[in-house]
Amino acid sequence: MTAFEEPEVTIGTVVAPFGISGEVKVRIETDFPERFESLEEVWLKPRTGQGRMVRVQAVRFHQNGALVKLEACDDRNSAEELRGAELRIARAELRELEADRFYVHDILGLDVYTTDGEHLGPVTEVLRGRANDVYVTPRALIPALKQVVRKIDLAARTMVVEPIEGLVENEK
Repeated sequence: MTAFEEPEVTIGTVVAPFGISGEVKVRIETDFPERFESLEEVWLKPRTGQGRMVRVQAVRFHQNGALVKLEACDDRNSAEELRGAELRIARAELRELEADRFYVHDILGLDVYTTDGEHLGPVTEVLRGRANDVYVTPRALIPALKQVVRKIDLAARTMVVEPIEGLVENEK
């Protein structure tokens, strides 16, 4: 990765400083939290301004999150400045998923059609649920269930769904 390529996959977000030595509390936003254990470097993207690659000095898990010590973050004030910053990795660092499993960033933007060819719009948001995710389009909330989601074609950037009662807004 060159200095000009900004990684686009967020694996965590800094939610607060932790203690006085520069640690930050990170909300884990990956299905593979164990990746934090071997994290040596991460792209740090603040809410505003330029991102940068930083070395990870230490990680420990705490209350459904991670406490991360980043290089050049040595006190509570510098940790506070990182609030809201995203920790990102390059797509090349993503783990291979099982068949019929997809990363959220791959689902976002897919054009959704019913099996009858009706266009429901693009997926604008993925709501993470305990039982299943829900894909949000301008016209439908689509449960991420095999009986509903019939086909996902990442190359064509499309999803085909089997409409169920109440799925499509303004259904005829």
